Formats: sequence, C-alpha cells, structure tokens
Amino acid sequence: MSIFGSILSKLGFGDKTEAAAPAAAAAPAAPEASAAPVAAAAPAVTAISVVDVVAHLESAAAGHAEKLNWKTSIVDLMKLLGLDSSLAARKDLATELGCPADKMGDSAQMNVWLHKTVLQKLAANGGNVPAELL
Repeated sequence: MSIFGSILSKLGFGDKTEAAAPAAAAAPAAPEASAAPVAAAAPAVTAISVVDVVAHLESAAAGHAEKLNWKTSIVDLMKLLGLDSSLAARKDLATELGCPADKMGDSAQMNVWLHKTVLQKLAANGGNVPAELL
C-alpha cells in the first residue's frame, strides 16, 4: 500500500467505499449490454462519503501522549496516524504525491508542500477539511 493510501486508510476513507464495492461488483452480472455495468459502477466511484478529518485527528490527538501540532506539521500528522515520519518516509510520500524537485532538496520546503498537499488530497477524496487548513 502506498503511504498516502495508508493515510487514507488510517482516517477511515476506505471503510465506506469498500461497503459500496460489493454492490458495484454485483451489477455486472446482469446480462445487459456492456454500458449497464459501467453505469452501475459509476455511482460507487462518485459516491464519496465525507470523512470528518479534523474530528478524527482531534480525537486521536486528545488521546496521544505527545502534544502534536498536526494542523501545521506533516511530521506530527504522520506520528498521530501511527505512520513512519522519518525523512526517508516523507521523501517517499513527497515523491508519491509529485513534489517538485526544487522543494525535495530542502526538507523544510518539502514538509510545507507535503502537509498542504496531503490535506488537499484528503479533501479531494471526500475529506471534510476546513479551508484555513488548505
């Protein structure tokens, strides 16, 4: 699983889309033309369940031994989710998400880009992320 995939999973993004997957898989069994399965599969893909990212992270932060500033720090965000937050892991995540090469050479710039991009991608995948965090 990709690092971003792990982030999605830890926040519960996969839980609701997996429940819709069996319904989409059952639809192609109909002897209709090939257009029917495509139409049946489309709602499962577009039916994004909203995940309250802030509530999930605030709840996790409340029970965490360390005081973590996940709202501004990618390291703290990854720690809060129980993921490897080492520089190597962050570089892998930055590569996975398409970080510009000029930011990859400076860990501070990479971290800022990475934090913003992760939150934007969470929002794009159905996460309820406030505009001030984007």
